[in-house]
Amino acid sequence: MSIRINSSKCIGCGKCSNICPGNLICMKGKKASIEFPKECWGCTACMKECKFEAIELTLGADVGGNEASMTVRINSGRVEWKIAKGAERVNIEVDPMDSNKY
Repeated sequence: MSIRINSSKCIGCGKCSNICPGNLICMKGKKASIEFPKECWGCTACMKECKFEAIELTLGADVGGNEASMTVRINSGRVEWKIAKGAERVNIEVDPMDSNKY
């Protein structure tokens, strides 16, 4: 697992860089960048902080993802995960107040 940053969606706010617990995301040329994506812990803190869906979590074959990816968006207090695998798309909506019940 790792993250990928879409520079065309990044507005350069730096929130992802500030929240990354591994200090892996830096700002280069007013855009977020990750130089060592394999070092990413997969915590998704940066994804949850980004309001522009500029960061996606890639799920490699080693975890059964076969290059699937996920993005997240907070929408009216709910967390919406968007999962893409080839042409297949799945959306999962979660109430943050219920997310730790399972």
